[in-house]
Amino acid sequence: MNRKLAVVGLGYVGLPVAVAFGNKSEVIGFDINEKRIEELKSGYDRTNEVEDDKLKNTKIKFTCNKEDLKQADFIIVAVPTPINEHNQPDLTPLVKASETVGSALTEGTIVVYESTVYPGATMDDCVPVLEKFSGLENGKDFFVGYSPERINPGDKEHTFETITKVVSGQTPEVLDIVAKVYSSVVKAGVHKAPSIEVAEAAKVIENTQRDVNIALMNELALIFDKAGINTNDVLEAAGTKWNFLKFHPGLVGGHCIGVDPYYLTHKAQELGHHPEVILSGRRINDGMGKYIASTVIKEMLKKNISVQDTTINVLGLTFKENCPDLRNTKVIDILNELKDYGIKLAVNDVEADKEEAKRFYNIELLDADELKQSDVIIFAVSHGEYIQDKEKYLSKVSDNGLIIDIKGIIKDEDVKEGQSIWRL
Repeated sequence: MNRKLAVVGLGYVGLPVAVAFGNKSEVIGFDINEKRIEELKSGYDRTNEVEDDKLKNTKIKFTCNKEDLKQADFIIVAVPTPINEHNQPDLTPLVKASETVGSALTEGTIVVYESTVYPGATMDDCVPVLEKFSGLENGKDFFVGYSPERINPGDKEHTFETITKVVSGQTPEVLDIVAKVYSSVVKAGVHKAPSIEVAEAAKVIENTQRDVNIALMNELALIFDKAGINTNDVLEAAGTKWNFLKFHPGLVGGHCIGVDPYYLTHKAQELGHHPEVILSGRRINDGMGKYIASTVIKEMLKKNISVQDTTINVLGLTFKENCPDLRNTKVIDILNELKDYGIKLAVNDVEADKEEAKRFYNIELLDADELKQSDVIIFAVSHGEYIQDKEKYLSKVSDNGLIIDIKGIIKDEDVKEGQSIWRL
């Protein structure tokens, strides 16, 4: 690879990308968060996506100075694309990143976006910003491509290098360059999409498909709960059929599955189509926290547990297991609903950062030894420690207590006589 590469945005997506390229040649790693840059310079990654030794051995120049981007002629943009309080796409981070890149853009540079967007966003929303802040003309002085990220936070098996990379470029020549650059580090190979819009659409439907399938499982869980049937038992039985899809009910949070579908529905509505299936799936998944909280109250009343006088122990706050990422966690929906009932909560998370929990959600995370025995415990996230040390955490619930198992990690034999368990 004879390109000087820079990565803009060094979070869960950008850092693994930068490190992969940094193992081969020198890379510029840019982020606006000065604290983040200082931590990375010291060899510490708070996202736990990159081990400290790998971080220290990579050839990355970590910087907050956008002037350093002028040294690069191949810039990868990997910043978040969240939604606002109305579930509409918020392109602010992407636009701001494009302004930064544009102000440092030099002739001949290729800018590749990895952030999840709706089809058409790269050309319609990003390119005009690049042109405005660079004074250069797209398609003549600089070019763009799109290569959707497929990073799965906390997953050490499916990594940047081992997942097939979809690539696209605005011309066949640019596509070949983009493919060659990514092929230099992605062992699984690349798939050349015929256009930038196809690559954008492919990304946004990957998580939309998962979202809709999980919504079906959640709706089935609601039905089976009313019928007094164990959902996991049903799925285990149905799973013996060769073509039954292995999805499970649960909280759908995080920065991908719980967000990306809204980018597609936004574009659909812009085109005059009302996406009924996708939006109905979103409504089901977004409502699961409230449903679980109301079920907790019902189960407490069945066991004559005082709603007003009980402090519930909650295990897990992050959006998924074995990952410190608190963004868009749906556990907070359960907690907020329970608080509305006047219930006191004691929350523990073995992966999350205490400062972030306080800053994001005003929640004081407790250490395990600070949890007192309670009549109710909620296993909200299936972190490895909660599974491996089940006995330690189950000792925090009284002999006549209630166990709420959202992730299906507690077996019947783990439940003492006199205790009750409810599973999603």
